Amino acid sequence: MDNPQKAEAIPENKTGKFVDESHFVTEHSTEEAIVTYNRACARLLNPPLWQQLTPGITTSFKISTPDNSDPRRLLLVNDYLMIDIPGPGPAAGNGYDWVKVETIEENSVPGVDDSMAMRLRACSNPNTEDEAIAHFFDAEATSTFIIQRKENTVTVSYHGRNEVPNTSNVALADKLRNTMVALGAKAGFSELFWKALVKGLLQKEIGA
Repeated sequence: MDNPQKAEAIPENKTGKFVDESHFVTEHSTEEAIVTYNRACARLLNPPLWQQLTPGITTSFKISTPDNSDPRRLLLVNDYLMIDIPGPGPAAGNGYDWVKVETIEENSVPGVDDSMAMRLRACSNPNTEDEAIAHFFDAEATSTFIIQRKENTVTVSYHGRNEVPNTSNVALADKLRNTMVALGAKAGFSELFWKALVKGLLQKEIGA
């Protein structure tokens, strides 16, 4: 689906692995498509809900705000996500992998189409002074989500870019752990999650 926002939102893949996953639904009317689009956007901005949208996958997400205020709200730019992957977490992240919300952008042509793009980037643990990247990928790794409504069709896509194992300037234990998790992602385990999530964001009911 042609979307100028997509090219602007997704970084170039200069090194490492990249991932692209997408799913779409076509509704019976524009009004129904708008409801589906708005629901998908709200779910995307509510990461603690993602685990419910991906049955059988145990990775979970928590929001951490820059000022440590109550995170029971939708994501905003400069928020952080704490990712709990099964197995040992990185020491640099106090057991979590961390990403930062880099951009959230919305565009709309009333009555024709709507789109929203959100980009996340691997980052250090904001709760410590340690500047080491607290993620199994290094600082160039990004995750970009795009939700677009074009008339009656709503599409959700995920784009992972520059996925290189984080093995520089980290403790030996984290280096080994990050290598193993990144190898699992390279083998296709990450695609299973993102494939399930882009579909889950478009479900009419959770668990449907």
